[in-house]
Amino acid sequence: MSKKLFIQAIAKFLLGFLLVFLLLFLPAGTLKYWNAWLLLAILFIPMFLVGLVMMIVNPVLLQKRLDAKESEKEQQQVIKFSALMFIAAFLSAGFSFRFHWLRLSPSISYIAAVIFLLAYCIYAEVLRENTYLARTIGVDEGQKVIDTGLYGVIRHPMYTATILLFLSMGLVLGSLLSFIILLCYFPLIIKRIRNEEAVLEKDLEGYLAYEKKVQYRLFPFIW
Repeated sequence: MSKKLFIQAIAKFLLGFLLVFLLLFLPAGTLKYWNAWLLLAILFIPMFLVGLVMMIVNPVLLQKRLDAKESEKEQQQVIKFSALMFIAAFLSAGFSFRFHWLRLSPSISYIAAVIFLLAYCIYAEVLRENTYLARTIGVDEGQKVIDTGLYGVIRHPMYTATILLFLSMGLVLGSLLSFIILLCYFPLIIKRIRNEEAVLEKDLEGYLAYEKKVQYRLFPFIW
């Protein structure tokens, strides 16, 4: 574990926490927004633990994910739209709490929190299974097709996890408006998957055969 990696990871973690904190509590106008505290807990505690394990077990993968920057314009646009989507979703959740817009019952928030944590378990398992997993689209030298575990069921289990994570966020926050905004993630992730598969089909040996073997991308028997 290098000191530089540790500082970089902690800095990004704290910056992310502060940003989400401000986006939720400033529009809420109070620190009594309990849904926001719930989301912060189930989002950042597992994130810290997963990051800590990666730092010890696979610091190379952690470094790669921290340094990742998209070079393709199409994917840069996807990232920009995703960032705007999250900002809008968090702000709308805060304002929804403040002005009682389309609020959901606490039971829905608790169920969504369980789904969120289960999705995080999928996320962690994918990181364990696929050591080539980067935040940018591309093929590393010596990369091989992973076709075991979750990858033997669907081709993009990481994206399945992120869909469940993101959609459950709005419900955890108790905001129907936030949930509706986060539905915009579907066209964004579909666009990213199609672009990624085009790259993998061209540059990763064995990927075409893998696509024939594992037919579904995100959800078995659906797509």
